[in-house]
Amino acid sequence: MSSIDFDKLFASFPDITVGVIGDVMLDTYMWGRVDRISPEAPVPVVALQKKDYRIGGAGNVALNLAALGAKVSILSVTGADEEGEQLKKMFGENGIGTEFLLSSPKRITTNKIRVISRNQQMMRLDSEITKDLGYEDENRLILSIQHFIAQENPRVIIFEDYNKGILTETLIQKIIALCRMKNIITTVDPKRKNFFAYKEVDIFKPNLKEVKEGLNIIDESTDEAMLRDIHLQLKDSLHHQVSFITLSEKGVFYAVDKEARIIPSHLRNIADVSGAGDTVIAVASLVFAGTGDMNLTAEMANIAGGLVCEEVGTVAIDKEKLLRECKILLA
Repeated sequence: MSSIDFDKLFASFPDITVGVIGDVMLDTYMWGRVDRISPEAPVPVVALQKKDYRIGGAGNVALNLAALGAKVSILSVTGADEEGEQLKKMFGENGIGTEFLLSSPKRITTNKIRVISRNQQMMRLDSEITKDLGYEDENRLILSIQHFIAQENPRVIIFEDYNKGILTETLIQKIIALCRMKNIITTVDPKRKNFFAYKEVDIFKPNLKEVKEGLNIIDESTDEAMLRDIHLQLKDSLHHQVSFITLSEKGVFYAVDKEARIIPSHLRNIADVSGAGDTVIAVASLVFAGTGDMNLTAEMANIAGGLVCEEVGTVAIDKEKLLRECKILLA
């Protein structure tokens, strides 16, 4: 791997166009002070002091790609509501294309509201619709993605599934078939509901818990022999190219053709694991699109996932920090 010119690789990211299809969310944080218990019910009264909005779900994958300099568009459906407008505005401010982002009066924008006092989460309120897109909205989104592919000529499309109904089986199958026809790389971060719908995808990236649930495996071990067997079981159903499984604090595993290995995680001061999976799929998709080298892809995505775990809350990867770490750890 010493022959890799990381400066040149990172400089090539702006030439790579990426589409992210999936469930976008607004993360709302409300901070306040608790001085008393409510006279109406035995609950704390939070005197709100600050409100903060962040991009969540599939939007966080797009945020990571934009942070690395890629040309990225978000392909989804929000509600025709204030939260949808807020998200669209934030995408624009972060250099994420919204030309193919749709809204629908039949949906509401997923909003996860966290109420925090004294650095402790007091409550979470989820406002969302999780049923699949209706026939009309599904067709509108498929058409929008087809227009994106025709106009933008992307190198890679990422499916980011949070089981909120944007990724329907019909949409998944039609878009993967179109991407195969156009030689566009497809990668997926799956959830249980559509786990086996992503047939013939290029990179399938579940975490270990998801893959064991999907295959009904109760064995607790995570050795390489078992992971190779998991890859073969997945391949029987999915006929995909690469299995890329995140192993939490143990690192990552990948298998492609006859090549398979576990890449252990690098020692880090873990502050918060939220959003790490979004960073991993973003970096993996971009590096694979740029190099086609799965070993390098897994190594770099592994480093990136560890780096974002050092930060509190969901944050996008720092491009300069990732470049520096790749030079130190992989040269």
